[in-house]
Amino acid sequence: MHRVLRAAAAAAAGIARAPARRHRAPIPSWGAATARWFSAGREAMSYDVVIVGAGPAGLAAAIRLKQLCRAADTDLSVCVLEKGAQVGAHVLSGNVFEPRALDELIPNWRQQDAPIRVPVSSDTFWMLTKNKAWTLPSPFDNRGNYVISLSQLVRWMSVKAEELGVEVYPGFAASEILYDENQMVNGVATNDVGIAKDGTKRETFQPGVELRGRITLLAEGCRGSLSEKIITNHKLRESGQGQHQTYALGIKEVWEIEEGKHKPGSVVHTVGWPLDMKTYGGSFLYHLDDRQLAIGLVVALNYRNPFLSPYDEFQKFKQHPAIRTLLEGGTVLQYGARTLNEGGFQSIPNTVFPGGAIIGCSAGFLNVPKIKGSHTAMKSGMLAAEATFKTLVEGTSMDLYWENLKKSWIWEELYRSRNYRPAFEHGFIPGMALSAVEHYIFNGKLPFTLKHGKPDHEATDMANLHSPIQYPKPDGQVSFDVPSSLYRSNTNHEHNQPPHLRLKDPTIPESVNLPQYAGPESRYCPARVYEYVSDENGDPKLHINAQNCLHCKACDIKDPKQNIEWTVPEGGGGPGYTVM
Repeated sequence: MHRVLRAAAAAAAGIARAPARRHRAPIPSWGAATARWFSAGREAMSYDVVIVGAGPAGLAAAIRLKQLCRAADTDLSVCVLEKGAQVGAHVLSGNVFEPRALDELIPNWRQQDAPIRVPVSSDTFWMLTKNKAWTLPSPFDNRGNYVISLSQLVRWMSVKAEELGVEVYPGFAASEILYDENQMVNGVATNDVGIAKDGTKRETFQPGVELRGRITLLAEGCRGSLSEKIITNHKLRESGQGQHQTYALGIKEVWEIEEGKHKPGSVVHTVGWPLDMKTYGGSFLYHLDDRQLAIGLVVALNYRNPFLSPYDEFQKFKQHPAIRTLLEGGTVLQYGARTLNEGGFQSIPNTVFPGGAIIGCSAGFLNVPKIKGSHTAMKSGMLAAEATFKTLVEGTSMDLYWENLKKSWIWEELYRSRNYRPAFEHGFIPGMALSAVEHYIFNGKLPFTLKHGKPDHEATDMANLHSPIQYPKPDGQVSFDVPSSLYRSNTNHEHNQPPHLRLKDPTIPESVNLPQYAGPESRYCPARVYEYVSDENGDPKLHINAQNCLHCKACDIKDPKQNIEWTVPEGGGGPGYTVM
């Protein structure tokens, strides 16, 4: 069974993976090396711990579990499932990296050739108008932080996990939560592959695999599909901090720029133009090594104007004189997009459910004013691993994770930053004023906690309250059309498979979204997955180009009637990020 999974994973990744492992673990009590057959012809494997998602949280949890096993001279079998064709293929982040959690997890990472090489050398904050960049006092403190590629870091972490005996399986999409007879979660199942669009089995059909775990940890990232089901079904948000989650969409490119313009470690953040005064967001420019520049725009998804297009706002942003000058003469290496949690402290759900826990951005630990969540995601994975170890070895409860989370520096950090994001609910100027008072005077200790406004999908106004936005045509030098950008994302899906973007009611796009909101799905998606085309009668009909999907999850969040459900496609499909 191990050989079958590993061969399939290698095929999905398009690379050969060696079957041998250093520090090979003995066969655990649950028999990770033993395959069994379950219903629907699915083969199954049993592990002590099943982790869904090979991002910072999932891999930190896996590494910490194995460290604890070594210290106690015991062993637990651990596997990590990753839907991307390779570890890191679906990981996108800014990323100015705070090494606090990594210092705790792997204290000697500096001596282990980690891809963390560029310390922050300068920290600049601009407020942009259409033609000017005004320098403001920087609210960020990035001393001791690094400019990195998070996709490269998780690949390095994956190697460290494997060296400790963790089984990492890229190319497998967990699509179903498994329950035992007592309704305890006891693992996940991957989706069937080789099914045609019409639901018939193709020659390449293979049934999904059941990964049974005594504990299941969900580390799917922002708006994880299984995590959202667990949060809803177990009412975890209500038993947590109580407020709904709110989101933003981050759109990013990595450029190779001219040598004379490159300043390794330089960090620039901006607010203001091109976004309007009612829309929260900002941009970043991070200078990596090898003349590379990460540039992106983050747009809060509670924006009101249905004609706004985050992708086109990003292309417009790059035309600003201060930005265009930096990019001219350079080359775009990669493009991508991903949503991020912005609800912060108020939106943390209870992280424990019967049989497992939610970790990382699936739970929403982003520190909004810092614009950082990797360090908190990793720490949450470590805390969950420690609770998991005690549960399986000492017979305690996974509730220890929730208790220790509230005692950790994650909780303190998010509490201090809790009012920053909701301060902007009434616009840019009130938000800047209140957040400045919070940051510079009260140091995060205001005697009240602000609430979030409407959920993002309810925030969209009717189209008749706004005028269409005329965006400039891309020039092909610093701004680009969507097909050009998609090419740079390495996005690929098997075309002949059931659509993973599903309409709960297929009539709503034409009966509600188009007449009332001017078809916002054709604009909020940064990959032009959704477009209205004329049918044989000349009537507009929503067409879904699922093969374009970047797995950003914006549609699952922003659709006005919550009519679009994002589900996992065949494992290995989606973007193929290498430097994001």
